[in-house]
Amino acid sequence: MVEVPIETATADRIAVRGATPAASMSRVALPCADLVATIDFFCNELGFQLDNIWPADSPARAIVSSPGLHLELRLDPVADPLLAGRIIIIVSDDSFDRGIRSMSAPNGTFVEIIRSAPVLDVPPLQSSFVVSQLDDDSSWITGRAGMRYRDLIPDRLGGRFISSHIEIPDGGPVPDYVHFHDVRFQMIFCARGWVEVVYEDQGGPFVLHAGDCVLQPPKIRHRVLNASPGLEVVEIGCPAEHLTTRDHDIELPTGLLRPDRDFAGQRFVRHVAADADYGPWRASGMVCRDSGIGAATFGLAQAVVARPTVADDGDVVGPVVHHGEFLQLFILGGQATMHVDGRGVVPLQRATSVVVPAGEQFSLSEISDDFEVLDISL
Repeated sequence: MVEVPIETATADRIAVRGATPAASMSRVALPCADLVATIDFFCNELGFQLDNIWPADSPARAIVSSPGLHLELRLDPVADPLLAGRIIIIVSDDSFDRGIRSMSAPNGTFVEIIRSAPVLDVPPLQSSFVVSQLDDDSSWITGRAGMRYRDLIPDRLGGRFISSHIEIPDGGPVPDYVHFHDVRFQMIFCARGWVEVVYEDQGGPFVLHAGDCVLQPPKIRHRVLNASPGLEVVEIGCPAEHLTTRDHDIELPTGLLRPDRDFAGQRFVRHVAADADYGPWRASGMVCRDSGIGAATFGLAQAVVARPTVADDGDVVGPVVHHGEFLQLFILGGQATMHVDGRGVVPLQRATSVVVPAGEQFSLSEISDDFEVLDISL
């Protein structure tokens, strides 16, 4: 598959690969049984320009180009269309709809035309009650930068939300790179261990310890640097499928500290558990520390960590009900029993995750003294 624009190969990169350092441009060769028809398709249908054609008396090769892409069309009477490849052409025309236009060239090359900036698509919410227990869920997969992911919401609530329990078992330097996400909402909570990170315009690298969290506003550049053995974090994002883009130009840290910088209507938040004060939770019997995410997102989201104040495990906390689009409880430690109207009893222990639909009532009982829960809502 060929994607455009293609980054022009630089001499130093080519030299590393053992090729000639004199190269200054790359092009893709495509076979075609009918050279004239293929030239006509790329130039008249797609707007390429004809740069070269040879030999003059019996053309067998031609070079056509568009910004970022040069194609060498090679006449081959027995060319196999299956070897003609796929080209993705990226356009910046705002009038182009979010759908993908596709067509096939006479030589068999499959062409897709897409917008340069994909529209952030937040699918309609499909509410569901979702429970994920660590002991019952062995579906860890290896994702980006070698991190292991456990999917806490397999149905993604119709594609609107994703929540992942992420771990780095061995720790040490993380093979990450400067990147950003096109999202409506995203936060990272450190559940165990520590992780060193750096963010655009937020000073130098810093360490998130267990209990700390960050709000990653849309498109803020960041990078994971180092992690302790056994690091565990919880990452919540909206929408579930979103674009991650590597930034080849910016270096982190930037040398700037701009805590009030606006990123698409949100501010960066670094919440340090050791410095936090506690206040009332959703129901009496528990208190919570506020991460500050509510203020930084101007009410879009809230994230708090709650712990009990009940005298003994015979007390009941609740009932609790919410009317937002999303509520997730992730158990950080201890034990409790969750009673959900119409759904029965859910045992809560470390790393249990529960997503509760709006309007459904629940309460907590048999709460251990060391019980602690991350409460995220939108």
